[in-house]
Amino acid sequence: MSRAKRPPLPGSRSSREAVKAMVRVDHAGEYGAVTIYQGQRAVFDRIPSKGRVAAQLKQMEADEQHHLDAFDALIAARESRPTLMMPLWQIAGRALGIGTALMGEKAAHACTEAVEDVIERHYAGQVEALETMGETGLAAQFAQFREEEIAHRDTALHEGARDAVGYPVLSAAIKTGCRTAIAICKQV
Repeated sequence: MSRAKRPPLPGSRSSREAVKAMVRVDHAGEYGAVTIYQGQRAVFDRIPSKGRVAAQLKQMEADEQHHLDAFDALIAARESRPTLMMPLWQIAGRALGIGTALMGEKAAHACTEAVEDVIERHYAGQVEALETMGETGLAAQFAQFREEEIAHRDTALHEGARDAVGYPVLSAAIKTGCRTAIAICKQV
Protein backbone atom coordinates (compact mmCIF):
# COMPACT_ATOMS: atom_id res chain seq x y z
CA MET A 1 0.00 0.00 0.00
CA SER A 2 1.47 3.37 -1.02
CA ARG A 3 1.26 6.43 1.14
CA ALA A 4 0.00 9.73 -0.23
CA LYS A 5 2.71 12.35 -0.53
CA ARG A 6 2.26 15.05 2.10
CA PRO A 7 2.67 18.71 1.20
CA PRO A 8 5.84 20.25 2.60
CA LEU A 9 5.60 21.92 5.97
CA PRO A 10 5.69 25.74 5.96
CA GLY A 11 9.28 26.95 6.04
CA SER A 12 10.72 23.52 5.26
CA ARG A 13 13.61 23.09 2.84
CA SER A 14 11.35 21.42 0.29
CA SER A 15 8.81 24.25 0.43
CA ARG A 16 11.59 26.84 -0.03
CA GLU A 17 12.90 24.90 -3.03
CA ALA A 18 9.38 24.59 -4.45
CA VAL A 19 8.86 28.34 -4.15
CA LYS A 20 12.24 29.00 -5.81
CA ALA A 21 11.20 26.81 -8.73
CA MET A 22 7.82 28.56 -8.97
CA VAL A 23 9.50 31.95 -9.06
CA ARG A 24 11.97 30.78 -11.72
CA VAL A 25 9.22 29.32 -13.92
CA ASP A 26 6.89 32.30 -13.55
CA HIS A 27 9.69 34.79 -14.15
CA ALA A 28 10.44 32.99 -17.43
CA GLY A 29 6.75 32.90 -18.35
CA GLU A 30 6.25 36.59 -17.78
CA TYR A 31 9.45 37.33 -19.70
CA GLY A 32 8.15 35.20 -22.56
CA ALA A 33 4.80 37.00 -22.51
CA VAL A 34 6.51 40.40 -22.71
CA THR A 35 8.57 39.26 -25.69
CA ILE A 36 5.51 37.84 -27.47
CA TYR A 37 3.67 41.15 -27.13
CA GLN A 38 6.78 43.04 -28.24
CA GLY A 39 6.92 40.87 -31.34
CA GLN A 40 3.26 41.41 -32.11
CA ARG A 41 3.58 45.14 -31.58
CA ALA A 42 6.63 45.25 -33.85
CA VAL A 43 4.21 44.32 -36.63
CA PHE A 44 1.00 46.11 -35.64
CA ASP A 45 2.65 49.36 -34.54
CA ARG A 46 3.79 49.84 -38.15
CA ILE A 47 0.32 49.50 -39.65
CA PRO A 48 -1.82 52.63 -39.12
CA SER A 49 -5.09 50.71 -39.49
CA LYS A 50 -4.08 48.38 -36.63
CA GLY A 51 -3.90 51.09 -33.97
CA ARG A 52 -6.69 49.58 -31.85
CA VAL A 53 -5.10 46.13 -31.61
CA ALA A 54 -1.67 47.70 -31.08
CA ALA A 55 -3.10 49.67 -28.14
CA GLN A 56 -4.64 46.50 -26.66
CA LEU A 57 -1.34 44.68 -26.98
CA LYS A 58 0.54 47.60 -25.43
CA GLN A 59 -1.73 47.46 -22.37
CA MET A 60 -1.37 43.69 -22.03
CA GLU A 61 2.40 44.00 -22.43
CA ALA A 62 2.43 46.62 -19.64
CA ASP A 63 0.53 44.20 -17.38
CA GLU A 64 3.04 41.43 -18.16
CA GLN A 65 5.95 43.83 -17.56
CA HIS A 66 4.46 44.63 -14.14
CA HIS A 67 4.37 40.89 -13.40
CA LEU A 68 7.94 40.49 -14.69
CA ASP A 69 9.14 43.34 -12.47
CA ALA A 70 7.52 41.63 -9.49
CA PHE A 71 9.26 38.36 -10.33
CA ASP A 72 12.58 40.17 -10.75
CA ALA A 73 12.16 41.27 -7.13
CA LEU A 74 11.02 37.81 -6.03
CA ILE A 75 14.10 36.20 -7.57
CA ALA A 76 16.25 38.23 -5.19
CA ALA A 77 13.90 37.98 -2.20
CA ARG A 78 13.41 34.21 -2.53
CA GLU A 79 17.03 33.47 -3.49
CA SER A 80 15.90 31.95 -6.78
CA ARG A 81 17.48 32.50 -10.19
CA PRO A 82 16.33 33.06 -13.75
CA THR A 83 16.11 30.02 -15.96
CA LEU A 84 19.15 29.30 -18.08
CA MET A 85 16.78 29.22 -21.05
CA MET A 86 16.18 33.01 -21.08
CA PRO A 87 18.07 33.66 -24.36
CA LEU A 88 16.04 30.95 -26.10
CA TRP A 89 12.77 32.25 -24.63
CA GLN A 90 13.60 35.72 -25.93
CA ILE A 91 14.04 34.42 -29.47
CA ALA A 92 11.05 32.06 -29.29
CA GLY A 93 8.75 34.68 -27.77
CA ARG A 94 9.67 37.34 -30.29
CA ALA A 95 9.31 34.88 -33.19
CA LEU A 96 5.92 33.68 -31.93
CA GLY A 97 4.74 37.27 -31.55
CA ILE A 98 5.89 38.35 -34.99
CA GLY A 99 4.64 35.16 -36.62
CA THR A 100 1.15 35.34 -35.17
CA ALA A 101 0.88 39.07 -35.90
CA LEU A 102 1.85 38.45 -39.53
CA MET A 103 -0.98 35.91 -39.66
CA GLY A 104 -3.41 38.66 -38.61
CA GLU A 105 -5.22 40.08 -35.62
CA LYS A 106 -7.24 36.95 -34.91
CA ALA A 107 -4.11 34.78 -34.92
CA ALA A 108 -2.41 37.22 -32.53
CA HIS A 109 -5.45 36.95 -30.26
CA ALA A 110 -5.40 33.15 -30.63
CA CYS A 111 -1.82 33.25 -29.38
CA THR A 112 -2.85 35.30 -26.35
CA GLU A 113 -5.81 33.03 -25.63
CA ALA A 114 -3.67 29.87 -25.82
CA VAL A 115 -0.84 31.23 -23.69
CA GLU A 116 -3.14 32.72 -21.08
CA ASP A 117 -5.24 29.56 -20.86
CA VAL A 118 -2.16 27.54 -19.92
CA ILE A 119 -0.80 30.23 -17.60
CA GLU A 120 -4.12 30.74 -15.82
CA ARG A 121 -4.29 27.04 -14.99
CA HIS A 122 -0.62 27.02 -14.01
CA TYR A 123 -1.13 29.92 -11.59
CA ALA A 124 -4.24 28.24 -10.15
CA GLY A 125 -2.19 25.18 -9.22
CA GLN A 126 0.54 27.31 -7.72
CA VAL A 127 -1.91 29.35 -5.66
CA GLU A 128 -3.30 26.15 -4.18
CA ALA A 129 0.19 24.81 -3.44
CA LEU A 130 1.31 28.09 -1.88
CA GLU A 131 -1.73 28.21 0.36
CA THR A 132 -0.99 24.66 1.49
CA MET A 133 2.59 25.73 2.29
CA GLY A 134 1.34 28.67 4.34
CA GLU A 135 2.69 31.19 1.78
CA THR A 136 -0.52 33.22 1.84
CA GLY A 137 1.04 36.52 0.78
CA LEU A 138 2.68 34.99 -2.26
CA ALA A 139 -0.50 33.04 -3.01
CA ALA A 140 -2.48 36.30 -3.02
CA GLN A 141 0.03 37.93 -5.37
CA PHE A 142 -0.09 34.97 -7.76
CA ALA A 143 -3.90 34.98 -7.57
CA GLN A 144 -3.94 38.64 -8.61
CA PHE A 145 -1.64 37.90 -11.55
CA ARG A 146 -3.90 34.98 -12.48
CA GLU A 147 -6.91 37.30 -12.61
CA GLU A 148 -5.04 39.64 -14.95
CA GLU A 149 -4.10 36.71 -17.20
CA ILE A 150 -7.77 35.67 -17.29
CA ALA A 151 -8.68 39.21 -18.36
CA HIS A 152 -6.17 38.98 -21.22
CA ARG A 153 -7.59 35.62 -22.28
CA ASP A 154 -11.13 36.97 -22.16
CA THR A 155 -10.15 39.99 -24.25
CA ALA A 156 -8.58 37.70 -26.83
CA LEU A 157 -11.70 35.54 -26.96
CA HIS A 158 -13.91 38.61 -27.32
CA GLU A 159 -11.71 39.82 -30.18
CA GLY A 160 -12.22 36.58 -32.13
CA ALA A 161 -9.28 34.37 -31.18
CA ARG A 162 -11.21 31.22 -32.07
CA ASP A 163 -11.99 32.62 -35.54
CA ALA A 164 -8.31 32.60 -36.53
CA VAL A 165 -7.46 30.50 -39.57
CA GLY A 166 -6.23 27.14 -38.32
CA TYR A 167 -7.20 27.97 -34.73
CA PRO A 168 -7.30 24.39 -33.41
CA VAL A 169 -3.81 23.58 -34.67
CA LEU A 170 -2.36 26.99 -33.77
CA SER A 171 -3.82 26.90 -30.27
CA ALA A 172 -2.73 23.32 -29.62
CA ALA A 173 0.82 24.03 -30.80
CA ILE A 174 1.13 27.14 -28.63
CA LYS A 175 -0.32 25.39 -25.57
CA THR A 176 2.10 22.48 -26.06
CA GLY A 177 4.98 24.93 -26.34
CA CYS A 178 3.92 26.68 -23.12
CA ARG A 179 3.60 23.43 -21.19
CA THR A 180 6.99 22.29 -22.49
CA ALA A 181 8.60 25.60 -21.48
CA ILE A 182 7.12 25.28 -17.99
CA ALA A 183 8.48 21.75 -17.61
CA ILE A 184 11.95 22.80 -18.80
CA CYS A 185 12.09 25.86 -16.55
CA LYS A 186 11.23 23.76 -13.50
CA GLN A 187 14.52 21.93 -14.05
CA VAL A 188 16.86 24.35 -15.82
